Amino acid sequence: MAVDPGARPAEDSMTERLFPYHLTAERAPRLGLVVLQADETIEGDFRRLVPPEVELLVSRVPSGREVTPDTLTAMADDLAGAASLFPEGSTFDALAYACTSGAAQIGPARVAELLRPVLQARAVTDPVTALIAACRKMGLGRIALLSPYTAPVSAKLRAALSQAGIETPICGSFGVAEEAIVARIASQAILDACAELVASEDVDGLFLSCTNLRVLDLIAPLETRLGMPVLSSNLVLAWHLLTLAGRDPSGFHPARLFG
Repeated sequence: MAVDPGARPAEDSMTERLFPYHLTAERAPRLGLVVLQADETIEGDFRRLVPPEVELLVSRVPSGREVTPDTLTAMADDLAGAASLFPEGSTFDALAYACTSGAAQIGPARVAELLRPVLQARAVTDPVTALIAACRKMGLGRIALLSPYTAPVSAKLRAALSQAGIETPICGSFGVAEEAIVARIASQAILDACAELVASEDVDGLFLSCTNLRVLDLIAPLETRLGMPVLSSNLVLAWHLLTLAGRDPSGFHPARLFG
């Protein structure tokens, strides 16, 4: 007898087995990142900077196509909403707002005020706070600053560092406002700019600003070439998050900071 291929089997021929289960008593350390909508770089960098046994959850915050003081300030209105998109009930060993210029413009204290009521996190940080912590750990008081952005954006970061007692006597920029361009600035252009920048001023370190700037593979060669510590937004942020979470970051990158 022909069987209709669309016919459903009789209910009594369908069985479903139920199995017992239990919940794990422990969980891995967990880090959280609130990343700019326009950022194309930081998640790839963090996959290389964070140990595999550490959980990393990411949410995104709306951000302007161009980076200006106004678009950076506007992000403050969306930070709590971005944080609310993490899985409900999430707790973090450390949480970060991943924007250097945004943290400088809004203010690290205000960033923490916006994020803490939404999520349970033992510690909250950002690239500016992380940079200051890294400079203090390494004894850096005068650093050269390379930023992709325009002068008004860089000025806010320099002011924040100055308040923390860190001088930026020399600052260089590519004068770019559009995030899509920042993520595609060629490595050689960055290397050439760094070499010229530190040659013109007596500094004890170099900071490459912006989480969207692709510099992770340039840090170790630059440290060898320039003979000084080289820091970047993603490098210091990963280091600080791991440190705040009680994890030893040593060995996950050849940079001096991770030594």
